[in-house]
Amino acid sequence: MNTMKKIAIADDHDIIRYAIKLLLEKNPVLSVVADTNELAKIVEMCRANKPDLLLLDINFENGDSLNILKQLKKEDRHLKVLVYSAHEEMKYAFRALKLGASGYLTKQQAVESLPEAIECVLQGKKYISAALAQELANRVQDDFEAAEYEKLSERELQTLQLIASGLSVGDIAERLNLSVKTISMYRSRVLTKLDLRHNADLMRYAMDNHLVS
Repeated sequence: MNTMKKIAIADDHDIIRYAIKLLLEKNPVLSVVADTNELAKIVEMCRANKPDLLLLDINFENGDSLNILKQLKKEDRHLKVLVYSAHEEMKYAFRALKLGASGYLTKQQAVESLPEAIECVLQGKKYISAALAQELANRVQDDFEAAEYEKLSERELQTLQLIASGLSVGDIAERLNLSVKTISMYRSRVLTKLDLRHNADLMRYAMDNHLVS
């Protein structure tokens, strides 16, 4: 990795972004070209700056950044995304990797493992922690049966999360710039796939499976 690589950071905590910048300054071939603390600006930031690597926190105050990961990869299949999170639960890592992330690590690992993870991802490899690798091995060995919510499409999962956050179908339609009819269709599919009946069931299911903060 001898040529300069452009890095972008998306995290709604100013102190985290500052700490990452300080850490990356130690590497002469890494340049932080952009950063944002707003979920809605991540896509535009990447369009404008064309980073080689995006460091992406999962949880923002107003939403889940994984919901835009698929869009980022669709717009630029060469963009590498290294996801990090305060969540240690494996389901977040599996979901991120499934959506096209090049790696996943927890914030607890970041200080020690971030330089290694960045180098690994920029070389075109996948980065996962030893604990996650072991969990993946266990899933294969035990023929792990996927959780019900893993059967949902990204838009269906997003609808579930927003309903569980207390938004109405109309509110969700406005936020996602879709019709009420379309959101109602997603809601109906979610209820069918999860074998649930009411919004209260959806809220309880999302809470039980840690799909909302």
